Amino acid sequence: MKFSIRLNNDLSITEYRNIAIQADSLGFDQLWISNDLFLRSAPVILSDLASKTKNIRLGTCILNPYTIHPAEIAMLAATLSEITNGRFNLGISCGASEFLDWVGIPHIKPKTHLEESVKIIKSLLTGEKIRNYGDFFDFKPEAYMRFKDSHHIPIYIGGVGPNIQSLAGEIADGLLPLLLPPETYVNAKENVSKGLKLAKRTHSNFDLVGSIWVSASTDINQARDALGEKIAYFGNAMPQEILDKIKVPREAFKPISHALNHKHDKKLALSLVTDNMLKVGITGTEFDIREKLEPLIHMGADHISFGPPLGPNPEESLNVLANVKNHFTINPNT
Repeated sequence: MKFSIRLNNDLSITEYRNIAIQADSLGFDQLWISNDLFLRSAPVILSDLASKTKNIRLGTCILNPYTIHPAEIAMLAATLSEITNGRFNLGISCGASEFLDWVGIPHIKPKTHLEESVKIIKSLLTGEKIRNYGDFFDFKPEAYMRFKDSHHIPIYIGGVGPNIQSLAGEIADGLLPLLLPPETYVNAKENVSKGLKLAKRTHSNFDLVGSIWVSASTDINQARDALGEKIAYFGNAMPQEILDKIKVPREAFKPISHALNHKHDKKLALSLVTDNMLKVGITGTEFDIREKLEPLIHMGADHISFGPPLGPNPEESLNVLANVKNHFTINPNT
C-alpha cells in the first residue's frame, strides 16, 4: 500500500514546509501540490521542499500544457528531478475549461492536446528524436534538451473522464483521478485497463492513485466546514461525470460561486453547500475515515492519496491520517 498527501497551491510557504516535513517524518510516500491559476507556483514550492525533505516523493498535481508549453514542462521536470535527487513525479493534464476561460485560452481537443504533449515531454526527457504528433506542435530539429537528468521521471495523467483515464493507461506511468465520490474508483480502474490493454501493458507497473478529498478532525462540524470551503471554490468547475454521481446540477453551484468570487462572502458561500455536495469527499475522525475507505481497499486500491483540505488543523489532520495509513499498512485486508 502507498499513501500520499495532496495540497492546493493556496497555502503559505511556511505551511508547505511544516506539512512536508511532518508528512516525510510520518512515512507518507508522496506529496503532490496543485498548480491552479493565480495561486502559488507548484514548481517553485517543490524546489524549496526538496531541501527540507529526505524520502517523500514530490509531485506536481497538475501542470497544464495549455498554459505551460511542453518544452518548458520538460525543463521543469528534469530540473526538479535533479534537485530532488530522483524524487520527482510529473503530474500533467489538460485542466478545466472553467479556469482556462479566465485567461481566454480555448479548451480545444483536450485529449489530443494532452496526448501530444505527454509524448513530446517523454521524448525530450529520454533524449529521443521528437516527432510532431499531429495538431498542436511543430518542433524543429533544434528542439532537444541540452542537459539530461539520470533518473526516470514518472508521468502521471490527471483526469476523471473515461477517455483521459484510458489514455493514461496507454502512455503514462500513473493516473491521478479525483475520486469524487470515492466509489468511482471502479470506473477509473476499468478505463485504465482499456488503455493498458491497447498498449499491451499490465497493472503491475502502473500506479492508479485513489485520490480523494478528505477532512480529518475530532470536531465533525469543523471538518465539514473545511471540506465545504473546497467545494465552494471548485464545485462550479467539477466535471459533469462527478456532478452526475452526486446528483447535483451544475446550476446549484452558481450562487455559491457568485457569493465567493463576486461578493467575496465566504460565509454565505459556505452556507449554500449542501449535504449532497459534501458526498464528494470524506469527513470525520480516524475511525470514520477508516470505515469509509474500507470499500475502496476491497475494490483493489493500493494507493490512497489524501487531498485537500486535509482538515481544519493540518498538523492534527496529518496525525489522524497517519493513523489511518498505519492501520491499513498493518491490516491491508480489513
